[in-house]
Amino acid sequence: MNPAVMTAPNETLVYARPQSLADCYTHYCPGCTHGTAHRLVAEVLDELGLRERTILVASVGCSVFAYNYFNVDACEAPHGRAPAMATGIKRVNPNNIVFTYQGDGDLASIGMGEVIHAAARGENITIIFLNNATYGMTGGQMAPTTLPGQKTSSSPQGRDVAMTGYPLHMAELLGSLPGTAYSVRRSLHDARHVIQAKKAIRTAFEVQMANKGFSVVELLSSCPTNWGMTPEQSLTWIKEQMVPVYPLGDFKV
Repeated sequence: MNPAVMTAPNETLVYARPQSLADCYTHYCPGCTHGTAHRLVAEVLDELGLRERTILVASVGCSVFAYNYFNVDACEAPHGRAPAMATGIKRVNPNNIVFTYQGDGDLASIGMGEVIHAAARGENITIIFLNNATYGMTGGQMAPTTLPGQKTSSSPQGRDVAMTGYPLHMAELLGSLPGTAYSVRRSLHDARHVIQAKKAIRTAFEVQMANKGFSVVELLSSCPTNWGMTPEQSLTWIKEQMVPVYPLGDFKV
């Protein structure tokens, strides 16, 4: 529903589609929390009055069509290169709000060099990072964020850390760099944590508005299709399996 829709006398509109969120169907699988993250970002952009001056840099992965889902100016970056493209856009348009929307394969694998150096330089951009512990778009293979022992299509016996190493903790890693002004991890597995995630997204954009430097919000997200679970089971799995490995918290504020 458009927020401009008239309500009957004595009725109050309490829930509507944010203006920054496009009125269209998404390609995400049922139960995937990418849709929740989109909604939170859109609400924050509306509340801060940023829609007309925001530029989204979409990544390659499950979020590849994010530019279709937000009512903001947007572009598509090559795989892993969203922070580099965002850097260029922000430097020539310093008065715009520039953010990337990236998954774990895009950001923590092929894009690791780009995001690390953007943070090291203190680029005044915002990263929204969805961590679902798998390569969602390409068939559920093991990702840099896959949990020890987690079964994937390329690790059917479970991730063996002796062979493939440990998962990467991006919020902690990026938070350790001097150029990073804000780095936190939140989750999308229940209503309380969704509210906390929205507050973090708002703070990240406020950091950019204040020209304080690089900001990143990591969000633990579900992937019921590749995890082989129902949507409800996948939310429980985040709580019981992912949160102990990826503790929620603030790593640079």
